[in-house]
Amino acid sequence: MNALAEPELILEGGTPIHRQIRDQIRACILAGRLRPGEQLPTLRAVAVGLAINPNTVGRAYVQLEREGFLTTEDGSGTFVAPPPSLRFAVTRRQVWLDRLCRRWLARAERCGFSPAEVIDTLLAHVQRSSMSCGR
Repeated sequence: MNALAEPELILEGGTPIHRQIRDQIRACILAGRLRPGEQLPTLRAVAVGLAINPNTVGRAYVQLEREGFLTTEDGSGTFVAPPPSLRFAVTRRQVWLDRLCRRWLARAERCGFSPAEVIDTLLAHVQRSSMSCGR
């Protein structure tokens, strides 16, 4: 797991605090000071450090997640999201794999095999392959 990335946040008057936090974290990500995969401090840690309500930090994190800058993994924390081009590539790759699987299952069905037979056979091949690789 990556070390926690702790951007230095400075609060000023005039702009709502959640916007200041959001804007500063976004700027750190865009400038490369926070890199994809880096874990951010917990809401509570940021709130204690800034002497503010954790809900205020949560609001900033949620907005950044909606914008695609952060991802939250239940039980693990909040992380800087991969760049949009990488997220798109992963999505495209998954779509391609899904299409291949649907075609392959349709072909197996035309040959008289049930999805359960296909899955059982595929799992057996994966297990044999894993054993032969010394895993």
